[in-house]
Amino acid sequence: MAEKTFESQMARLEEIVRLLERGEAPLAESMKLFEEGTKLSAALGKLLDKAEQKVTVVQENLQGEVTERPFDAEEAAK
Repeated sequence: MAEKTFESQMARLEEIVRLLERGEAPLAESMKLFEEGTKLSAALGKLLDKAEQKVTVVQENLQGEVTERPFDAEEAAK
């Protein structure tokens, strides 16, 4: 089975939210949807964390050379 994309997982999570907001599903189905949504939310959070770790910051030094280094969230917050 092919790996689902971030976008397809996000679309499914949005669909689950819409279904639950309608409140038309029986309790058992609502619980299954909620569980699926919770798992999707956790998986999407992990994907976002992983993507953030891969972000590189490109800086131009005084000589005009481009250097790359891993993204540092703490440094960026300063």
